[in-house]
Order: sequence, then structure tokens, then C-alpha cells
Amino acid sequence: MGASLPQDFFNIMADLVTLQEYKDFAGLQGVQHDARINTIIDNVSQLVKTYCGTTIIDFASTDKTEFFNIADDHVDRIILAESPLISVSQVQERESQADAYVTLITENSDSSGKYEYIVDSESDSIIRTTSTGTRSFKKGHKAVKVVYRAGYTSTPEDLKLAVFDLIKYYMKDERKERMSIGGATLENQISTSLRNNIGFPDHIKRVLDMYKIYS
Repeated sequence: MGASLPQDFFNIMADLVTLQEYKDFAGLQGVQHDARINTIIDNVSQLVKTYCGTTIIDFASTDKTEFFNIADDHVDRIILAESPLISVSQVQERESQADAYVTLITENSDSSGKYEYIVDSESDSIIRTTSTGTRSFKKGHKAVKVVYRAGYTSTPEDLKLAVFDLIKYYMKDERKERMSIGGATLENQISTSLRNNIGFPDHIKRVLDMYKIYS
């Protein structure tokens, strides 16, 4: 029940660190291991984003569009996938798949007297409103469309150090078992159990948990 998100979430766009940043951290010179390091950087970036449930840096300066499936008549809040929320440029809803989207107005922003939604930055969510309270979003498949920006303009330093350590962890073959993290769309969002069962060394996990989106 409630709202679910159909847009492709784990379409990884940006690595969390660069090859040169890792080589500087590890004191590496030469290019003989660059191909392997690049592969591990890409895999670790995807692994961290999967575990945290957010892409972290991909949409801080680029718009992200998410569509929400509204499964019942009592949904007045939708939670965005990315965090922390920076800005919301558009919220739209529609009656059915055959109808065009209608742009909602936030807090009388166009002087029309409409108060159709508010942005709750603390919870990275959109609340459907009226001038006197809340109301439900329209029910249906892709009933709500949101365009917004969220995340960090660059990987936070503490998270970057954790990523460096995780790359080193894999470079040294400290973990023999390889994990396959399948992609998932937000309509069929990756399960909490899978995210929670990704194994990390404790000191790395403590940092990642500070950026993890709990759902």
C-alpha cells in the first residue's frame, strides 16, 4: 500500500572517487594496476550506493525525475529517493494514464491562492495539501511526477575515506566471496533485507550508516 517509485534507481552515473584520488591515498604510482583499480572503484561505488539507498552525488546539480505509483486513496506524502533534498522544481499529478499531468502549486507561489503541496526538507518528502490542511494524491500508476535535486556536490570527506578503505579491502583480496548486487527500479525497489545483508568491515559500515536512507 502507499506510494512506490518506478524510475530506475540503480542506474549508476558517477563514481564516488576518482582513480587519481585513490592512487594518491594509497601512494601508488605507475599505470600497471589502473584498469583493475578502475573496475573496483566502479563496483565499490555501486555497492555503497546500493547499501545507502541513495546515489549520493549524482543529482546535486542535475535534475532527477521520479514517478510515483499511488496504490490507495490515503497517500498524502511521498518520500523522494535522494537525500539531502536541495530543491524541488516541479510536482505534477494526473487522474489516469490517459490524462495529461497537471502542475501543482506550492504555498500560493503564483499568487493564485493555491496551496497544493509543501516540501518537507527534513524528511525529503512532498506533502499534498490544501489551503487548510492535507489531502491525498491522485491514485494510479505513475500518478505523481516530481522533478528535484538532492545529494552532495562532491563525495563527503568521511565517506570518501570509507570508500578508499573499501577499495583497498577489495584490492588486497581481503574478501574472497564476491557479491552480485542486482539493479532494481524504484517501482520494484531493492529490498531492505538485501541492503542490510551487504557485508562491510565494521569501521567502514559505521561511516556508511551515517548516509544510509532507512525505509
